[in-house]
Amino acid sequence: MQDTPALLPALLIAGMAGAGAWLLRRAWRGKAPQPGLVLGGWMLIALSLVWPAWMLGAARGFFVALALVSTAALLVVASNYSVRQAKARAARESLAPEPSDRATTKGRETLRWLLAGPIGMIAAMGVGIAYAALVPGEQQTRLVVGGMIVPVAWGACMAWTLADNRILRATAVLTGVAIVSFTAAIVKGFA
Repeated sequence: MQDTPALLPALLIAGMAGAGAWLLRRAWRGKAPQPGLVLGGWMLIALSLVWPAWMLGAARGFFVALALVSTAALLVVASNYSVRQAKARAARESLAPEPSDRATTKGRETLRWLLAGPIGMIAAMGVGIAYAALVPGEQQTRLVVGGMIVPVAWGACMAWTLADNRILRATAVLTGVAIVSFTAAIVKGFA
C-alpha cells in the first residue's frame, strides 16, 4: 500500500472535505440549528483525514489529507466571495486620524518634536547600551548588535511618538525607558 499513486485518493479526499465544509457552511448559515448537517459535515471531514492513513500509508496519508482538507475548506468558503461597495463616509471618521488632523498647540508640537528627536534618540541609545552591557557573549558582538539596535529603536520611538494621540504617555514611557536602561547599564558595567 505504500506505493499507491496519490492522485485518486487525493481527489477523493478533496471531494469529501469539500462536501463536509459545504455541509458545515450550509448548517451555520441557516437561521435554525441543523445538527444533522453539522454532524454530517464533521464526519465527512474526519473521514477524509482518517481514510488516507489506511489508503496512502500512515506517514504520508495524514499529511496529504491535512493539506487537502484545509485547501478544500478554503475553496468552499472563497466560492461565495463577493466585493461590496464601500459606504460613503467622511474621511475624518477613520480609525487612525492623520497627525495633521489632531488639535494641537505650540507646546504639544514642541514636546512631540523633542520626543521624536532627542528624547527618542536618548531612549534608543539607552536600550543599545543596556544590551551591550547586560547580554552575555563576546564584547565585539554585543557592541555591534547594540549599535544596530539604536537606529531601529529610534525609528520605532519616532513612529510611535508621531502616531500616538496621548503625548504624555509617550513622554512617560520614553523617559522611563531611558532612565531604566541607562541605570541598568551603569549598575552592571561593561565587563
